[in-house]
Amino acid sequence: MAAACPSRPAAQETVAAQLLGVLWFVSVTTGPWGAAAIAAAGGEETLKCEDLTILTYICKDPKINDATQEPVNCTNYTAHVPCFPAPNITCKDFSGNETHFTGNEVGFLKPISCRNVNGYSYKVAVALSLFLGWLGADRFYLGYPALGLLKFCTVGFCGIGSLIDFILISMQIVGPSDGSSYIIDYYGTRLTRLSITNETFRKTQLYP
Repeated sequence: MAAACPSRPAAQETVAAQLLGVLWFVSVTTGPWGAAAIAAAGGEETLKCEDLTILTYICKDPKINDATQEPVNCTNYTAHVPCFPAPNITCKDFSGNETHFTGNEVGFLKPISCRNVNGYSYKVAVALSLFLGWLGADRFYLGYPALGLLKFCTVGFCGIGSLIDFILISMQIVGPSDGSSYIIDYYGTRLTRLSITNETFRKTQLYP
């Protein structure tokens, strides 16, 4: 009595279907709705979509406060931007209510990082350091009165201290004394410090 075995064409059709699914996902993520992410990474906290493990959505740019140059409603280094799920997606919340999205409804709010600023302008600090650094104006402005007075009495440590302070302030190494960040144009040049930790992967350098 012969045992029934799955035919090879059926297995090949399964593999082909999986490949088509991967190609479809790549085409979706590289299209206009390219902000695709696993639901657990962004939208599952608010939305639970039936028969979907991938939630495709697009998020708007944050609204920038003209005075602080940071996202509006920035609290505890976090702001939120609205995200819109792709059209023809039906989601169910935790109460069982279904929502059909057409691409114009806000699905959830995505948290983004923002900086704490307290009125200290980067442009003003650099200008004071360049033109009045020998009088200690830059240190007075940033909230270091003792160093400012010392620079004033020594004429910027004979010019050497003024040059060092100008380099440190322009590289954003020296900041306001209260620990806040400079006010810098949101889409302008700003320094982002990177560090190597246990969560950082360091690739071995290969030299020819």
